[in-house]
Amino acid sequence: MVQSGAAKGAGAEAAPDPASHGRQTHGPFWALVLGSIGVVYGDIGTSPLYAFKESLAHVMQDGTPAQVGEVVGLVSLIFWALMIVVTLKYVVIVMQMDNKGEGGTLSLMALAQRALGRRTPWLFVIGVAGAAMFYGDAIITPAISVLSAVEGLKAVPALEGRIDPFILPIGIGIIVGLFAVQSRGTGAVGRFFGPITTIWFLAMGALGLAHLMANPSILQALSPVPALTFAIDHHFLTFVVLGSVFLAVTGAEALYADMGHFGRRPIRVAWIGLVLPALTLNYLGQGAFAIENLDIINAEYVAAHARAAAAGASHVAFDYSPFFEMAPDMLRLPLVVLATTATVIASQAVISGAFSLTQQAIQLGLLPRMEIRRTSETRAGQIYMPQVNWLLLAGVIILMLAFGSSTRLAAAYGISITGEMLMSTCMVFVVISRLWKRPALLAALIVAPFIVIELIFLSSNLQRVWQGGFVPLALAAGLMTVMWTWTRGTRILSDSTRRDEPLAKLFETLSLHPPHRVRGAAIFLTADPDIAPAALMHNLKHNQVLHEQIIILTVKTLETPRAPESERVRIEDFLPDVKRVTLTFGFMETPNVVKALTAARAQGLKFDIMKTSFFLSRRTVVPSERSGMPLWQDHLFIFLARNATNATDFFHIPSGRAVELGNQVMV
Repeated sequence: MVQSGAAKGAGAEAAPDPASHGRQTHGPFWALVLGSIGVVYGDIGTSPLYAFKESLAHVMQDGTPAQVGEVVGLVSLIFWALMIVVTLKYVVIVMQMDNKGEGGTLSLMALAQRALGRRTPWLFVIGVAGAAMFYGDAIITPAISVLSAVEGLKAVPALEGRIDPFILPIGIGIIVGLFAVQSRGTGAVGRFFGPITTIWFLAMGALGLAHLMANPSILQALSPVPALTFAIDHHFLTFVVLGSVFLAVTGAEALYADMGHFGRRPIRVAWIGLVLPALTLNYLGQGAFAIENLDIINAEYVAAHARAAAAGASHVAFDYSPFFEMAPDMLRLPLVVLATTATVIASQAVISGAFSLTQQAIQLGLLPRMEIRRTSETRAGQIYMPQVNWLLLAGVIILMLAFGSSTRLAAAYGISITGEMLMSTCMVFVVISRLWKRPALLAALIVAPFIVIELIFLSSNLQRVWQGGFVPLALAAGLMTVMWTWTRGTRILSDSTRRDEPLAKLFETLSLHPPHRVRGAAIFLTADPDIAPAALMHNLKHNQVLHEQIIILTVKTLETPRAPESERVRIEDFLPDVKRVTLTFGFMETPNVVKALTAARAQGLKFDIMKTSFFLSRRTVVPSERSGMPLWQDHLFIFLARNATNATDFFHIPSGRAVELGNQVMV
């Protein structure tokens, strides 16, 4: 039913503004800066809870105590990962590549497609892979973020040793509550996201600054020399440690993905003015604290290693958290509460991003139609998708129960995000060389450092496949199979439709043998305006009538995020009593057929909803050995088609005015 000229693909469209999920490139500048802090930086802002802790644990994994130089080297690796991956790649380069103000891998892919001037299979694979990998991030981020915050209760002196059995139930309870309120929308509480996250960054910076002042020697980590020295001295161990260092930059893709909501400049100002300084101070502070307490940390790891050996476990559960331990005893409980709130906000942003990405994937024909509910009368983009919501909840709870702690979940985290980043870097090369018309050699020199770094990070994370990294890989493979099957199946259906009777030939025949005409208007939805809609053919065959006014309606999706209002409706007089109407939407818009047709009255379209019937074709798909797809793929496509949301609901057509006529089609 939807016609798309775009290369069908999607990417990391993460974290649309939960409070105002539509595009927000206009408004008070500082309000946009504050909003971006609450949404764009929620994910990367919770990374200090686990990134340094996990990196330090990997340094000690061979049983040798950590040394001061190793701590400085780790902080240096984290700092330069932030500078190269986030600041240089995203803030300086990628954010220049907007698609009519919008960002994200999907928008970047549309730009690359436009630059190439044609659909290419490899670009389609990159887009599908990027979309599939994002969902792995959407499931793991809430699980690891919330658990890492709740685990801070272990550092509260009054709860030490008694809270452990309740950590997982508390985390699951928070997650269930978060997903349960999604249907109500987040507009009421979303306005507090920015201020709360700002307080979180200020608290992190203050904690780090206090320990930095006590041990200024950690400032040498701001030089790349300790990072290089660590890499040279530790050889293969560096490769292992980088998998945990990468946790510090998870969420970086949100800077580009949310550019359409807040604008390029507010996001950049928020990063340079608050987020980067706060993260840097906190990591420096954790490093300074670790140097001050190396004996305690080493003893804690030895004890954890002994417990794992006694239990026959291959994985050491290192629960000592420098982040919470460096806070004074009386402030630890408030810090845990603030951290938990920050992780809930970060999780909310990822969930909203999953809704947004799914909507775009549906519009571009990657996924079957799903129910989309509006949760705001004033915010056009604030949506809720029940099927996606409950599937995500199930995935998050399964992960939390299976892994049990943030340390174990860290093994599964990072693979999907590094893959996402690598996909975007490949498309950056196409945009620089083809769209910006720069020499291919220059484009290669620009992206080569990022590709090398991201390949190293990806390879490092792939070492942990059997420790949990298989989860996002399996999920991505499954989703890629679903998207590939749906795209291939709909193309086969479209090819079969083209063999139907041309519209011009049908009305030429009807002019010789005119059927009975009845009063009112009939709108027939079709994907191809040149072919007679199946519903029209069935209506003629079984009812042997035509309405006085006939509209052949096609809904088209563009490569751009939003269709210009001047191109929203195109009306063509096919015959005196037959019109062909094309409604055009962007891939970030929800198609509302009745609203668009009502607005088309200004162009002379006579449209009275109370005197109009909408005729839709409902195909019953059956498998065929000659479809061009394997039988298993036929059955998967049929399952997806049967569970797709009704076209009447998806296109916002009043159910009382809709008539569905079905036929059987083989794939």
